[in-house]
Amino acid sequence: MKKSHQIIASHLPSASLASVLNGNRLFAGAMVTGALLLTGCQSTSLDQSNAMTAKQTPVAAKTALATALQKQHRQSFSYHSNLEVSNEQQFSDIDTKIDAKAPVASGYIDEYCEDTHDQAYAALITQAEAQNKDILAADYDAQRTVLKDTYLECTDAYEAWVESKYDSEITVPASYQQLFDNYDDRSTAQDIKKAKLLDAYVLKPLSINAQGVYQPMAGKATMLASVQYQARNHQSSVNQPIYLDLKNGNIYLWADNFAMFNSELLDDKLGTKWRNKWLKLAIDDGTLPKGFGSGLIKSHFAALDATFDAAPISQFDYVAPNTLASLSPKLPSHQLPAMLASKQVIRRVQSAESYEQFYQDYMRIIYERLSQRYPELVKESEPYEASDTNAKKFTSKALAQQMLAMIKNDIDSGSETIAETTAEKTESAMLANAETQELYGFDKGGQLKWQHLRSELPSETTSNNMVIDVLQQYSAVSAKNMAFPNLPSDVQVPNASNSIDVREYGSELMQYYRDGNGTAMGKMMFSVMPMAKEKLGSVD
Repeated sequence: MKKSHQIIASHLPSASLASVLNGNRLFAGAMVTGALLLTGCQSTSLDQSNAMTAKQTPVAAKTALATALQKQHRQSFSYHSNLEVSNEQQFSDIDTKIDAKAPVASGYIDEYCEDTHDQAYAALITQAEAQNKDILAADYDAQRTVLKDTYLECTDAYEAWVESKYDSEITVPASYQQLFDNYDDRSTAQDIKKAKLLDAYVLKPLSINAQGVYQPMAGKATMLASVQYQARNHQSSVNQPIYLDLKNGNIYLWADNFAMFNSELLDDKLGTKWRNKWLKLAIDDGTLPKGFGSGLIKSHFAALDATFDAAPISQFDYVAPNTLASLSPKLPSHQLPAMLASKQVIRRVQSAESYEQFYQDYMRIIYERLSQRYPELVKESEPYEASDTNAKKFTSKALAQQMLAMIKNDIDSGSETIAETTAEKTESAMLANAETQELYGFDKGGQLKWQHLRSELPSETTSNNMVIDVLQQYSAVSAKNMAFPNLPSDVQVPNASNSIDVREYGSELMQYYRDGNGTAMGKMMFSVMPMAKEKLGSVD
């Protein structure tokens, strides 16, 4: 489900590369996301009735956007989201001349001169063979001499560049100084070839989408997530219907995508019992403190308001809709038409450092408010460990305790002043050029019609990052449209007769294994799971 703040849809799961690489942070963010989704805090107001700002200043942009985002409560809407990944700037903006973006011959700086000479000499041999001549013929004396002189010039410059690090009086030719100083940011020919193959065979044919409705007053939310791959000789699509019962705190997943794997790996007696069924996941099993869902929602909005208020004015501005087509890298062609139809567009740009700070502040406020209100969920004497084998119960309360423990661990890790490792320095350098851009489009009536998020995924082999574009469009809910067009009409809404309670099914499956049945894979998996070992004993 999507919302105008994008904190749930985008910020938490992908706060930055550091966030993605940090498993604790990712899981904690996902836990907060799931809890908020199921307690009904996600909504996007389409009733943004304030007049268009006359003076389009950064202050006015931030104020107008804050007003739009705060008017998100209790509004029903339909949404459609599209995610595209592009790496075109890793190969489309490459010049063959010796400049800052030209590809280099070798991935290692100390081999650059030799590899460059070898490639040039190989090209000359190919030319001679095409002309039925010997490479040592007099016709090629001048070219061989140029290659030799260039190689010697290069090696002399490289040696001088190395020595200049210890002796400031040594002079390095300007062109080579720039080349060697920025060598790590240069792509090799192999890097460019790989980038083109990735683009042609993975990224361009791939499309990720989600659509559904959100109706908080009815306590209902739906999502039809889909992944499509369309190449010349291969077309495939995977869909996953999701239904959220916001009033009762249940999430339903269409069972088809899980049935085959479950039958093969765990339940050899499953058969077709899950056909045309929903899987019911009860998020609150009765162990959470009273009012926890409401407290989480309030903490979420308090954190959003505080972090948005603290954002520098310089991050916000107005953008003329007709300039969106000239953004670089270019926006996906199929996303652009809806954006160009806007009457007004507000932009927010955050650096990687600012984005990381936002995430830290948001999670800190969440933790402080929840830990103060529900101290029983905070286990000060038992710090979180990713491989915690002491958890005796897989309950909603235990999950909430783990969520808070991981948030606390992440906050503490982020606030500690420690020397960066080599890997951390490399990651910091990769993040330096990454930024996140958010665009918000309004119609002439001041209604928020779409949001666009552009984030960058740093590359380890080039200074040009991969680009992720997410467009989320909003419209009024129509009773004529089925939430799940790919499902039969009698299962559009989950109920007791067309759903499987996962908790009850889990207990039955454990009894099945306790009786000595089950697959070899299942026995191996359950034997290493603390919860299963406690309930099943030995499954050997």
